[in-house]
Order: sequence, then C-alpha cells, then structure tokens
Amino acid sequence: MSTQAKLPSRLHHTAYVTKDLEATRRFYEDLIGLPLVATWCESDELFGAMRTYCHTFFELADGSALAFFQFEKPEDQQLFGPEIPSSPFHHIALNVDVETQQGIEQRLRAAGYKEPDTYVLEHGYCRSLYVKDPNGMIVEFTHDSPQAITQDLLQARRAKAHQELKRWLSGDRTSNNVFR
Repeated sequence: MSTQAKLPSRLHHTAYVTKDLEATRRFYEDLIGLPLVATWCESDELFGAMRTYCHTFFELADGSALAFFQFEKPEDQQLFGPEIPSSPFHHIALNVDVETQQGIEQRLRAAGYKEPDTYVLEHGYCRSLYVKDPNGMIVEFTHDSPQAITQDLLQARRAKAHQELKRWLSGDRTSNNVFR
C-alpha cells in the first residue's frame, strides 16, 4: 500500500439478534452495568418483505455500543438470528480496568453464574473474564497486564506482526507469548 488509509475513529456499534430483549437488557444493564441509551422500534422493507423489529443500544465508555435486535415475526427472527456458536473462539472482548472487572465478576457470582457459563483465563499479557449472555454469546471483559502494554513492547509487536503471521502460516507454530 502506497498511502496509509485513514482508520475508523472507533467502533460505533456491533449488532446481534436476541430472542428476549428484556433478558438481554437485564444482563447488560442491570448485571454488567452498560446503560441502555437508545431503543429504536422500526419497520423497513428489507430483502423483499416488511420487517418489524426493535433495536437497542447499550453504551460503552467511549460512546460505542453493543446493539441487539428482536424481530416481531418468528420467521424474521429465525432468518436474521441464527444460533450463536458456543465456541470460546467466537466472542466479543471489552477492555476494562481491574476494578471494573472485579465488580463484574462479583456481580456475576452473586447472580449465581459459575463455570462453564463464566470463567477466567490468565493469558499472561492480559486477564480475561468470560461470561455467556442470555443469547449464548460469550462476552470477554479483559484488562492488560501493565508489563504487556509498554510503548516499547507495543511497537515491537506492531513491527513484527506481519513477520509473525508469515511464520505461523509457513508452519512454524512456536509460541511467541513471553508472558506465559
């Protein structure tokens, strides 16, 4: 690439389909602490049919949001809301500080969440708290280790990103996580 493309300024929202907007609201607003900041009830002609749905937004600190749709008709719900894979490798990760992660962890425990619906992984470069939301989606609340976010280390990771990918793709599967 001859010129650097201008990067998007931030995530605006990421959207998912939910079967139960009230259960989703209770989880994200009451339990996790993300405020419901917008609810749009709409009908649009989409893909050859009128679709009626409710679209909610739960705000993150930077103004971005997690958004959820619920459709009026079961056939639209089925069409646009396939089951979310239950794989831990299909998730959304949200950055939090230590205090926020501890608060979420305590509220989850108090609400009766336990393994396998919530668990912690120490990746070395970050500590991650995972939880399944009411839709079966895995949400990760992670905070970086201070040793892993120094400017020198971040610049070194950026400088080697393509080289490390090429190494992996060529068959060298050696771990490069020096924090574990």
